[in-house]
Amino acid sequence: MSSAVADFWFDPMCPWAWMTSRWMGEVTQVRDVTVRWHVMSLSVLNEGRDLEPKYRDLMDEGWGAVRVLIAAADAHGEEVIKPLYDAIGTRFHPQGRTDRREVVAEALTEVGLPVELMEAYNSQDWDEKLRASHAEGIALVGEDVGTPVVAFNGVAFFGPVVTPAPKGEDAGRLWDGCVLVAGTPGFFELKRTRTQGPQFD
Repeated sequence: MSSAVADFWFDPMCPWAWMTSRWMGEVTQVRDVTVRWHVMSLSVLNEGRDLEPKYRDLMDEGWGAVRVLIAAADAHGEEVIKPLYDAIGTRFHPQGRTDRREVVAEALTEVGLPVELMEAYNSQDWDEKLRASHAEGIALVGEDVGTPVVAFNGVAFFGPVVTPAPKGEDAGRLWDGCVLVAGTPGFFELKRTRTQGPQFD
């Protein structure tokens, strides 16, 4: 039996995408799943929208990390996306760092990528490729969602949004359920109001 495939689109600034990515890592330990990691951007998603000033500032800050991820993948192959995401996301989320430029530079060094990739941080030269990667994920789910977007063997949803991230066989069972609903023609949505924030390990 061939391996299942998950395509995972994330913005490294999103704590909920981070939680889902930790779950996805657990899934690969208990199910035969190949994960392909892709960059999307909340900054792109929210262009032209009327946002509260605090969130607008966050979206303005959000371009840097995703540009560097795209530049790194372009220069060194898509296999660098996940380790670089891990290094950035660990600092952003469990560590609570907000010095975003410093975080990205440290993450590049941690995973052995050239710090010269930081030139992409404020450069619009990478925006076309960033928008293309973002559009690929959004095309599968529509504009009224955020990050993460996960495609289960080609059928995509926003989410799952979960905290804390399930581990071991619990992670596998959630995967099985996602594959089940993804295989149901016409299934679109399950949702309830979030009552707690992300719980980082």
